[in-house]
Amino acid sequence: MTGPVTPKDRAPVRVERNGDVLWIWIDREQRRNAINPAVLAGISEGLTRAAGDSSLRAVVLTGSGDKAFCAGADLGDGTGTFQAGADEPTTDFGRLARVARQLGIPLIARVNGACVAGGMGLMALCDLAIAADHARFGLPEVKVGVFPMQVLVYLRRKILATHLNALCLTGELISADRAAAIGLINEVVPAAELDERITSLLATLRAASPVAVKRGKQAVCAMEAMAFHDAMAFAEAQIALAAQTADAAEGLRAFTEKRPPRWIGDES
Repeated sequence: MTGPVTPKDRAPVRVERNGDVLWIWIDREQRRNAINPAVLAGISEGLTRAAGDSSLRAVVLTGSGDKAFCAGADLGDGTGTFQAGADEPTTDFGRLARVARQLGIPLIARVNGACVAGGMGLMALCDLAIAADHARFGLPEVKVGVFPMQVLVYLRRKILATHLNALCLTGELISADRAAAIGLINEVVPAAELDERITSLLATLRAASPVAVKRGKQAVCAMEAMAFHDAMAFAEAQIALAAQTADAAEGLRAFTEKRPPRWIGDES
């Protein structure tokens, strides 16, 4: 006879499908949803599952409870989550970041509480971030003798250097309102309205062409490393290709006929 599942026995990541949305929960509320290798592997597996399912329209990443989205690496378990060795130069977080970057549907951070250190890294992987008003954000790594190296790869593209320097060099936490003001997150809502706002956002995203979203995300990633003239030439080629898709034709018909589009959702 099996006994009750305890927090110690529970899988650290819960992946649940709700209609056309995949929800990924870091399920370590007792550890403030801190990251360890199993957490990163679970999130990566969830994103890989989403990437292989063309019927999904979005992924929501969040944490259990209402205290923390993710409190960063679990320093208490001694696993060296963000460490890479000479024989394995790619970290678990680096592998996860590469999977997230290839995802062709929106990845949304539902920030239900504290988002610090490695938690900021997970949030930065997301396309959109909605936070409860009690959430706090920060990069306190300097206070334990390290620096948020990998997180910088994403955060330096999201916020100005002046704001990023303040977060990295002081290690101080900022409020959700301040995080929104500097462009770190998209929106702040009262905690009681967080799920309602996520539901509303998902409804808005469903109105967009899945083909346009996928191609657009790919283009953004590709252009990040390009010089201006190369990026402009690439964009001109991509808009010409996008205009030839079935979704583009349907979008034009729907606009002309003054009706909601019925997306076909394939690349043809």
